[in-house]
Order: sequence, then structure tokens, then C-alpha cells
Amino acid sequence: MYITINKAECLKTTPNDDTPLGFGTIFTDHMFNMDYSIEKGWHNPRIDPYGPISMDPSTMVLHYGQSIFEGLKAYRTDNGKIQLFRPKNNLKRLNGSAKRLCIPEIDEDFALEALVKLLSLDKDWIPGAHGTSLYIRPTIIAMDPYVGLRSSHTYRFFIILSPVGAYYPEGFNPVKIWVSKDKVRAVRGGVGEAKTAGNYAASLYATDQAQKQGYTQVLWLDGIEQKYVEEVGSMNIFFVIDDEIITPMLNGSILSGITRDSVISLAKHWGMKISEKRVGIDEVFDAHNSGKLQEVFGSGTAAVISPVGMIKYNDREITIGDGNAGQISQKLFNTLTDIQYGKAEDPMNWILPLNI
Repeated sequence: MYITINKAECLKTTPNDDTPLGFGTIFTDHMFNMDYSIEKGWHNPRIDPYGPISMDPSTMVLHYGQSIFEGLKAYRTDNGKIQLFRPKNNLKRLNGSAKRLCIPEIDEDFALEALVKLLSLDKDWIPGAHGTSLYIRPTIIAMDPYVGLRSSHTYRFFIILSPVGAYYPEGFNPVKIWVSKDKVRAVRGGVGEAKTAGNYAASLYATDQAQKQGYTQVLWLDGIEQKYVEEVGSMNIFFVIDDEIITPMLNGSILSGITRDSVISLAKHWGMKISEKRVGIDEVFDAHNSGKLQEVFGSGTAAVISPVGMIKYNDREITIGDGNAGQISQKLFNTLTDIQYGKAEDPMNWILPLNI
């Protein structure tokens, strides 16, 4: 398919190195759009000026939640080159979410081609200051104007871009997380392993409760027995217990994180002991009480690696180590970001350099 390019007539002012970026509040001049119908399949790929999507009040995504998305980043190296980190994995996961939500799959190679064209047009928006990047949000939504419970017959695939800084206000400093004891995010057999809007809507109430008490994020327990750790709202979670790195195994209700997989791969590459298995929240607190809990950290595209300094569960609150980032989380953060920004070798072939 040929991608039509409709350039914006009036360009915005791109942020400079001194512009406070935050996360997800500034958007570039252009976006990619493509439509789907049963008769034509995916068609009309185009790059348009960034702007609103017109939809009927009865549009199905507004009522039945057929919405999936991804998150990845473009990085500017010290020599001005642009590169992506494992983009094919994100597009593959997008199609995994599409299957679960009864959304037609996209051609992953074509989607990557479209993304590169969009980045080429808006490359001046990719920041170069330390710790910044261009966040990429591919999304597919149901577009039928129909109030009735079925999968949609039409869809919109779009990609938007946003220059960003640190995801958490704390930056790489340890965050405080709160364990929800009576609310759950997802259950096995549901859509917890898909990156779909409803999963995040389900997390908002408990997240609001946590933040009112001074905690950054919620640590979710399983939806059946409510005693096994699953993930944090925007991160997969890792525990270092007695020199073993442990992360909850994928069980159908946990998102298969790209950064999670990267952490596991690096740890194995370094010869560290790492396991994917069920982890009880009481096991975590018992490990702390016995002095065996050495580190806790989260992993995700937005924050990369986020050390956890404090966990609260019921009336118990523990401080991890001395409350500072641990050696393993620091090494993982440094290694991953050095690979992403082209400051270190890429032994796993994760980087896709772009000639734009």
C-alpha cells in the first residue's frame, strides 16, 4: 500500500532542551491513520496533521471498549542518530491484543514502515536532552456507529507521537507502592494479558486511593485468591530475594512486558539466577523480615527500570534495603538506557537504527 502524506500547514514550535516535557502532554505535528472495513480490509494509509478524530456519539469504542494500544520510544543518540528499541516486539504484541479483542490484525512490517515514515516527518520532535525520548502510541479503536453488543465491522489504526521526560516525578529515585487488598485489576481468562483500555480503567479507583495516601502506584494481587503478586499499574515487578531475581510468571492476567523480557534476557546473559514463578505477598514480607529481601524494582517502557523503596500491605509497611536504588536495578537501568541511547553495545540485537 502507498502511504499518502498530508503535511500540516502550520507547524508547532518544537521543544528545546530546557522545555519541561513531563509525560504525554505534548504532541507532534503529524499522526498516522489507516482504516479498516470488512469489504476493503486495512486501507487508506496516510499521514495527516495531528488533530481530532471525528466520531458519532454511538461509535462502538465509546460503549463497548474495543480499544488496544502499544507504547514504545524513539531515542536520539549523542551523534544525532535516531533508533528504536525492539519495535517488532511491540507490533507483535499489538496483534496479540487484537486477537483477544476480536480486532483484525495489522501487517506488522507495513506498520513499522508507516511508523518510520511518520518519524522521518516529525524527527525534529525527538528530544536530545539526557533522559528524554519520543514516546510512540500505536492504537486501534472500533469505529462502527452502532449501539449493540458485537465486534465492530470498521476500525481506525492510528499512531501519535509525544516528546517525553521521566514517567514518574521521582525519576530513577525509588517509588512507594501500595498493595490493594480488596480490588483486583484482572483475572485469568479475562483480558489482563492484552494491552486494552479497560485494564487501565479497572486500575483507576485503587490507584487514586494509593495516591491519596502518598503512594505512587498500586501493586496488584491475583484476582482469585488475592495473595499472589501480579504486576504494578504501569510496570511488571521483580524481587531480589537471597540473590535470586524473581518475577511473577505469565499466567493469562499479566501483561507480557517488552522491558520485562529484556530484564530476564540480560540477567540470564550475565549469569544471574532468575526465575518466573508465583510469588505470594506474604512471601515478600517474610523475606523482608528475615533479611533476605534485597531489592524490588519495576520494569516498563515508560520508566524503563523503577526501583521500589517502600511497600505497604494492610497495616504493614516495609522499606526495601536502605530505601535507595539497589545494585541490580541500577545496573539494569544503566545497561538498558545505554543500549537505547547508543552508548553501549547491543549484544541482543534489540536496536533498530533509522536512516532518517
